[in-house]
Amino acid sequence: MHQPDLDPDVLDTWKPTPSAPSQRDRSTIVPAQLKPVLSFAVRSKAHWGYDDDFLRLAAPALLVDAEAIVERRVFVSVDRDDRALGVARLDIEAPGIADLGLLFVDPPAMGLGVGTGLFVHVAAEARRRGCCRMTILADPFAAPFYERMGARYRRHAPSDAIPERTLPLYHLDLTGPVDHEDHADAAAGRIRP
Repeated sequence: MHQPDLDPDVLDTWKPTPSAPSQRDRSTIVPAQLKPVLSFAVRSKAHWGYDDDFLRLAAPALLVDAEAIVERRVFVSVDRDDRALGVARLDIEAPGIADLGLLFVDPPAMGLGVGTGLFVHVAAEARRRGCCRMTILADPFAAPFYERMGARYRRHAPSDAIPERTLPLYHLDLTGPVDHEDHADAAAGRIRP
C-alpha cells in the first residue's frame, strides 16, 4: 500500500462548531476526532495506489467542512474504543435529491461492514430528510461496492477533484428499502453524527 506524504496541515483547514449530542448513543465529531478521520480518508485513497500528486489534487474533496458537521450531515463509524473506522457525508443537492458527498473507510477496517453501515445510515438519513434519490460520484475502485448496495450506474460525470477526469455517476432509489439495510448497523458498530 502506498503511504502518502501529504502534509497533515492540509487537514487542519477548518474550525468545527460542535452541536449538542443527539438523544441516541451518538455525538458530534469534535476536533480531536476529525484529524484522524481526514487522515484515513487520504489513506483510503492511497490504498488504491494513487500517487502523491493525485492525492494533493484530491485533498480538497476529502475535507469535511464545519457546516456539514453543524448540520449533522457527517457520520463516523467508531469501534468499541471510540476509534474512527469510517466517515460519510450527506449533501442535499436539491429538494428531494441527496448526494453521498463522501464515504471513506480506514484501510484496516475495509471488508468488515463499516462502509455498508455508513452507506445504509446515510441513505436512511437522506430518506428521513425527504429525499427520494441519492446520487453517488464514485471512485472507480468503489463502483462495485455501490452496485452491491443497489445503486444504478447512469453515466460518467466530471470529477469534483481532478480536472479532465470523469467518474462513474450512480443513482440510488430511496423510495424502497436499501440493499443490506437489515444488518448494516450490526456490522458497522456505532455510527456517530
